[in-house]
Amino acid sequence: MSIRILLVDDHTVVRQGLKMFLGLDPDLQVVGEAENGEEAIRLTGELNPDVVLMDLLMPVMDGVTAIARIRRDFPDTEVIALTSVLEDEAVMKAMRAGAMGYLLKDTRAEELRRAIKAAAAGQVQLSPQAAARLMREVRAPESPEKLTERETDVLRLLALGRANKEIARELNIGEKTVKTHVSAILRKLDVPSRTQAALYAVRIGMVSIEGET
Repeated sequence: MSIRILLVDDHTVVRQGLKMFLGLDPDLQVVGEAENGEEAIRLTGELNPDVVLMDLLMPVMDGVTAIARIRRDFPDTEVIALTSVLEDEAVMKAMRAGAMGYLLKDTRAEELRRAIKAAAAGQVQLSPQAAARLMREVRAPESPEKLTERETDVLRLLALGRANKEIARELNIGEKTVKTHVSAILRKLDVPSRTQAALYAVRIGMVSIEGET
Protein backbone atom coordinates (compact mmCIF):
# COMPACT_ATOMS: atom_id res chain seq x y z
CA MET A 1 0.00 0.00 0.00
CA SER A 2 1.17 3.52 -0.75
CA ILE A 3 2.12 5.99 1.98
CA ARG A 4 -0.61 8.61 2.40
CA ILE A 5 0.71 12.18 2.67
CA LEU A 6 -0.88 15.47 3.72
CA LEU A 7 0.90 18.63 2.52
CA VAL A 8 0.68 21.69 4.77
CA ASP A 9 2.05 25.00 3.51
CA ASP A 10 0.49 28.44 3.07
CA HIS A 11 2.10 28.86 -0.36
CA THR A 12 0.15 27.20 -3.16
CA VAL A 13 3.17 27.00 -5.45
CA VAL A 14 5.13 25.07 -2.79
CA ARG A 15 2.30 22.55 -2.36
CA GLN A 16 2.00 22.14 -6.13
CA GLY A 17 5.71 21.53 -6.49
CA LEU A 18 5.75 18.97 -3.67
CA LYS A 19 2.71 17.19 -5.07
CA MET A 20 4.27 17.02 -8.52
CA PHE A 21 7.55 15.37 -7.59
CA LEU A 22 6.14 13.18 -4.81
CA GLY A 23 3.63 11.90 -7.34
CA LEU A 24 6.49 10.47 -9.39
CA ASP A 25 7.00 7.79 -6.74
CA PRO A 26 4.38 5.02 -6.90
CA ASP A 27 4.88 4.32 -3.18
CA LEU A 28 3.69 7.82 -2.22
CA GLN A 29 0.20 9.30 -2.50
CA VAL A 30 -0.69 12.91 -1.70
CA VAL A 31 -4.21 12.66 -0.26
CA GLY A 32 -4.75 16.30 0.73
CA GLU A 33 -3.43 19.83 1.07
CA ALA A 34 -3.82 22.43 3.82
CA GLU A 35 -2.72 26.05 4.00
CA ASN A 36 -2.56 26.44 7.77
CA GLY A 37 -2.25 24.40 10.95
CA GLU A 38 -5.93 24.51 11.81
CA GLU A 39 -6.90 23.09 8.43
CA ALA A 40 -4.13 20.48 8.79
CA ILE A 41 -5.64 19.15 12.02
CA ARG A 42 -9.10 18.89 10.47
CA LEU A 43 -7.83 17.12 7.34
CA THR A 44 -5.69 14.74 9.37
CA GLY A 45 -8.85 13.59 11.11
CA GLU A 46 -10.74 13.26 7.83
CA LEU A 47 -8.04 11.75 5.61
CA ASN A 48 -5.98 9.70 8.07
CA PRO A 49 -2.59 10.33 6.40
CA ASP A 50 0.48 8.31 7.33
CA VAL A 51 2.78 11.33 7.16
CA VAL A 52 2.16 15.08 7.31
CA LEU A 53 4.71 17.46 5.75
CA MET A 54 4.32 20.57 7.89
CA ASP A 55 5.56 24.10 7.27
CA LEU A 56 6.20 26.04 10.48
CA LEU A 57 5.39 29.66 9.63
CA MET A 58 1.73 29.91 8.61
CA PRO A 59 -1.27 32.13 9.35
CA VAL A 60 -4.26 31.13 11.55
CA MET A 61 -2.26 28.39 13.34
CA ASP A 62 1.50 27.84 13.15
CA GLY A 63 3.11 24.51 12.40
CA VAL A 64 4.48 23.81 15.87
CA THR A 65 1.04 24.14 17.47
CA ALA A 66 -0.45 21.93 14.77
CA ILE A 67 2.25 19.28 15.24
CA ALA A 68 1.51 19.04 18.95
CA ARG A 69 -2.23 18.72 18.32
CA ILE A 70 -1.81 16.10 15.62
CA ARG A 71 0.56 14.02 17.72
CA ARG A 72 -1.88 14.21 20.64
CA ASP A 73 -5.08 13.49 18.72
CA PHE A 74 -3.75 11.25 15.92
CA PRO A 75 -0.72 9.39 17.33
CA ASP A 76 -0.51 7.01 14.36
CA THR A 77 0.25 9.91 12.02
CA GLU A 78 3.89 10.99 11.81
CA VAL A 79 4.84 14.61 11.12
CA ILE A 80 7.92 15.97 9.36
CA ALA A 81 8.66 19.66 9.69
CA LEU A 82 9.57 20.93 6.22
CA THR A 83 10.63 24.55 6.47
CA SER A 84 13.07 27.23 5.44
CA VAL A 85 13.61 28.15 9.10
CA LEU A 86 16.82 26.91 10.70
CA GLU A 87 16.93 28.52 14.11
CA ASP A 88 17.76 26.61 17.27
CA GLU A 89 14.49 27.60 18.94
CA ALA A 90 12.37 26.56 15.94
CA VAL A 91 14.08 23.18 15.69
CA MET A 92 13.68 22.49 19.39
CA LYS A 93 10.04 23.57 19.47
CA ALA A 94 9.16 21.32 16.53
CA MET A 95 10.92 18.34 18.09
CA ARG A 96 9.34 18.93 21.49
CA ALA A 97 5.94 19.11 19.80
CA GLY A 98 6.54 15.59 18.50
CA ALA A 99 7.82 15.94 14.95
CA MET A 100 9.47 12.78 13.66
CA GLY A 101 11.81 14.80 11.47
CA TYR A 102 13.05 18.26 10.54
CA LEU A 103 14.03 18.96 6.96
CA LEU A 104 14.80 22.14 5.05
CA LYS A 105 12.96 23.13 1.90
CA ASP A 106 16.19 22.93 -0.10
CA THR A 107 16.29 19.18 0.59
CA ARG A 108 16.69 17.23 -2.65
CA ALA A 109 13.56 15.53 -3.96
CA GLU A 110 14.99 12.03 -3.63
CA GLU A 111 16.10 12.70 -0.06
CA LEU A 112 12.64 13.97 0.83
CA ARG A 113 10.96 10.90 -0.64
CA ARG A 114 13.34 8.68 1.31
CA ALA A 115 12.69 10.66 4.50
CA ILE A 116 8.91 10.27 4.12
CA LYS A 117 9.23 6.50 3.75
CA ALA A 118 11.54 6.32 6.76
CA ALA A 119 9.21 8.43 8.91
CA ALA A 120 6.26 6.24 7.95
CA ALA A 121 8.31 3.30 9.23
CA GLY A 122 9.00 5.08 12.53
CA GLN A 123 12.51 6.34 11.84
CA VAL A 124 13.81 9.75 12.92
CA GLN A 125 14.74 12.01 9.99
CA LEU A 126 16.78 15.19 10.50
CA SER A 127 18.69 17.45 8.17
CA PRO A 128 22.38 17.53 9.19
CA GLN A 129 22.01 21.19 10.16
CA ALA A 130 19.00 20.50 12.37
CA ALA A 131 20.73 17.52 13.99
CA ALA A 132 23.71 19.71 14.86
CA ARG A 133 21.46 22.27 16.54
CA LEU A 134 19.56 19.63 18.46
CA MET A 135 22.78 18.04 19.70
CA ARG A 136 23.83 21.38 21.16
CA GLU A 137 20.55 21.82 22.97
CA VAL A 138 19.58 18.34 24.16
CA ARG A 139 20.18 17.71 27.82
CA ALA A 140 20.12 14.56 29.87
CA PRO A 141 17.00 14.51 32.07
CA GLU A 142 17.48 15.10 35.76
CA SER A 143 17.47 11.81 37.69
CA PRO A 144 15.86 9.75 34.90
CA GLU A 145 14.05 6.60 35.91
CA LYS A 146 16.28 3.61 35.21
CA LEU A 147 15.59 1.79 31.94
CA THR A 148 15.28 -1.98 31.92
CA GLU A 149 17.81 -4.01 29.94
CA ARG A 150 15.28 -4.53 27.15
CA GLU A 151 14.36 -0.85 27.05
CA THR A 152 18.05 -0.02 26.78
CA ASP A 153 18.35 -2.38 23.81
CA VAL A 154 15.35 -0.73 22.14
CA LEU A 155 16.72 2.77 22.77
CA ARG A 156 20.09 1.86 21.28
CA LEU A 157 18.49 0.53 18.10
CA LEU A 158 16.09 3.47 17.93
CA ALA A 159 19.05 5.84 18.13
CA LEU A 160 20.73 3.95 15.30
CA GLY A 161 17.75 4.80 13.10
CA ARG A 162 16.00 1.44 13.17
CA ALA A 163 12.26 1.36 12.48
CA ASN A 164 9.92 -0.52 14.83
CA LYS A 165 9.75 -3.54 12.52
CA GLU A 166 13.53 -3.72 12.37
CA ILE A 167 13.85 -3.43 16.14
CA ALA A 168 11.27 -6.19 16.59
CA ARG A 169 13.14 -8.44 14.18
CA GLU A 170 16.57 -7.80 15.72
CA LEU A 171 15.33 -8.38 19.28
CA ASN A 172 12.97 -11.20 18.31
CA ILE A 173 9.95 -9.53 19.89
CA GLY A 174 6.60 -8.31 18.55
CA GLU A 175 6.19 -4.88 16.97
CA LYS A 176 3.50 -4.02 19.53
CA THR A 177 5.97 -4.87 22.28
CA VAL A 178 8.48 -2.48 20.70
CA LYS A 179 5.89 0.30 20.75
CA THR A 180 5.22 -0.43 24.42
CA HIS A 181 8.93 -0.21 25.21
CA VAL A 182 9.26 3.06 23.25
CA SER A 183 6.38 4.58 25.21
CA ALA A 184 8.05 3.53 28.47
CA ILE A 185 11.37 5.00 27.34
CA LEU A 186 9.80 8.36 26.51
CA ARG A 187 8.03 8.43 29.87
CA LYS A 188 11.13 7.50 31.88
CA LEU A 189 13.38 9.96 30.06
CA ASP A 190 10.66 12.62 30.18
CA VAL A 191 11.02 13.43 26.48
CA PRO A 192 8.14 13.92 24.02
CA SER A 193 9.45 12.15 20.95
CA ARG A 194 11.65 9.40 19.54
CA THR A 195 13.92 12.10 18.18
CA GLN A 196 14.62 13.47 21.65
CA ALA A 197 15.21 9.95 22.98
CA ALA A 198 17.61 9.17 20.13
CA LEU A 199 19.56 12.37 20.73
CA TYR A 200 19.70 11.60 24.46
CA ALA A 201 21.27 8.23 23.60
CA VAL A 202 23.89 10.00 21.48
CA ARG A 203 24.54 12.60 24.16
CA ILE A 204 25.25 10.01 26.88
CA GLY A 205 27.49 8.02 24.56
CA MET A 206 25.23 5.01 24.07
CA VAL A 207 25.71 5.34 20.30
CA SER A 208 27.59 7.69 18.05
CA ILE A 209 26.52 9.39 14.85
CA GLU A 210 28.67 10.04 11.81
CA GLY A 211 30.48 13.31 12.13
CA GLU A 212 29.66 13.74 15.83
CA THR A 213 32.63 14.59 18.02
